[in-house]
Amino acid sequence: MPYTTPVDVTAIPLLLLLIIYSINTCFVMKSTLSSTVGAKGFYKLSWIQRIGFGSGDLAQNLIYQTVAQYLLIFYTNVYGLPAATAAVMFLIVRLVDVIWDPLIGAFVDKKNPKMGKYRSYLVLGGIPLTGFAVLCFWNGFSGSLLYAYITYVGLSMCYTLVNVPYGALNASLTRDTDEITKLTSTRMFLANLGGLAVAYGIPVIVKTLSPDGKINAVESGNAWFITMTVYALAGLALLIFCYSQTKEQVVMDSKETKQVKVSDLWMEFKHNRPLRILAFFFITAFAMMAIGNAAGSYYMIYNVHAPDQLPYFAALGSIPAFIFMPMIPAIKRAVGKKQLFYLFLSVGILGMGMLYAISVIPALKTQVWLVLVAQFVKSTGVIVATGYMWALVPEVISYGEYTTGRRISGIVNALTGIFFKAGMALGGVVPGFVLAFVGFDEKNAVTQSPFAQQGILWLVAIMPAILLLLAMFIISKYELEDDVIDNINREIEQRYLQTDNNAN
Repeated sequence: MPYTTPVDVTAIPLLLLLIIYSINTCFVMKSTLSSTVGAKGFYKLSWIQRIGFGSGDLAQNLIYQTVAQYLLIFYTNVYGLPAATAAVMFLIVRLVDVIWDPLIGAFVDKKNPKMGKYRSYLVLGGIPLTGFAVLCFWNGFSGSLLYAYITYVGLSMCYTLVNVPYGALNASLTRDTDEITKLTSTRMFLANLGGLAVAYGIPVIVKTLSPDGKINAVESGNAWFITMTVYALAGLALLIFCYSQTKEQVVMDSKETKQVKVSDLWMEFKHNRPLRILAFFFITAFAMMAIGNAAGSYYMIYNVHAPDQLPYFAALGSIPAFIFMPMIPAIKRAVGKKQLFYLFLSVGILGMGMLYAISVIPALKTQVWLVLVAQFVKSTGVIVATGYMWALVPEVISYGEYTTGRRISGIVNALTGIFFKAGMALGGVVPGFVLAFVGFDEKNAVTQSPFAQQGILWLVAIMPAILLLLAMFIISKYELEDDVIDNINREIEQRYLQTDNNAN
């Protein structure tokens, strides 16, 4: 029978209070903390600056994670698109990104807006991003493929307009490797706070607002629209806060920005080997996350038959971040950069193996608590490995500056953006086609055939585990250990000092 399990509505204000508390804490800390400056470029950031920067990723995750986890099920079960049609659309949108991202990367490197070279786009791009995010989850033109294309393409283009400059802003705050690790840990902690607000909050709020208590039925259309409106506006407020607490300090000379062009993207990719390695790591990591996230809702509803546990299952995709992300600097110092990746990628594979075993062993199928334990183990590995990879982006930017003399952060982040969106494209295309192949019935809100259930299990455990093994092989080729990148950054600073002395 259709599920109408009562929801704990007290969780809704609790989540909102958690976000408000985090923002208020940031403002209180501003009066007591300040940044310090060492050698030129090796800036030490205050906690308010780290939290301010990280709030930008929290904001983007309120939209990105909602799209990654719920847009496919919204399109198939609420909006009324066939799974294969939605899969093709996801692919086409990503192809648009392949053209759009380099244009944005070159544009932000070339321009110097008065509001800030990179941070200005948090506001200028954040406003239209908010609008398109809301429109994507509006059911007013139910079943219209044209409307779905217009709104999803618009959302993706505006997301790039925010995300590429935001990524470049990271590398413009400091060159200090230890500081970048702390900055990334803070950023990922807050990003996963956004992920938790989405994973747990979205299904709870939608079910509460939906007249039939479901998230996967046509009748829940208005509930999705209201929920996305709240989340998108909260995201915009956080982007504005991020803008207010950050300032570019390590950027290319304004004379050199005039020489930036889109073709620099290919040249940088060709000559920057660490960037190529990181780019391929991005595509495998994001494909793994996107496939698993897109299938999570289907898995809990149709395989585990515990739709009321979906908020908890989804929340466990973020909760390990609050335990392990603050520990990343210490773990990295203890085991090393590559070993950190190997350790946590292995933990992720273990968790996926547990999900698969629980689903195929009859005696374990009814033990929902084991599913939640397996999700926690899987998420622990995935969160740490994919969170720390963002700390490598400033490193490959510095390597490019070391070899070419130009710090083109926007171009590099456009490249990483292309690859992580390629991974997202796989996450959208693969589940759609797999569901179509196994005969998934979009109109059935309760049960699916055994073959369809097997296809969902492929998406949740088998395919992501294979991609994690591939990611482990790719990261083994990364060669910028901490001592190497520290020497590179010091040499770059010496070059600038010599140039300044010669000029005087």
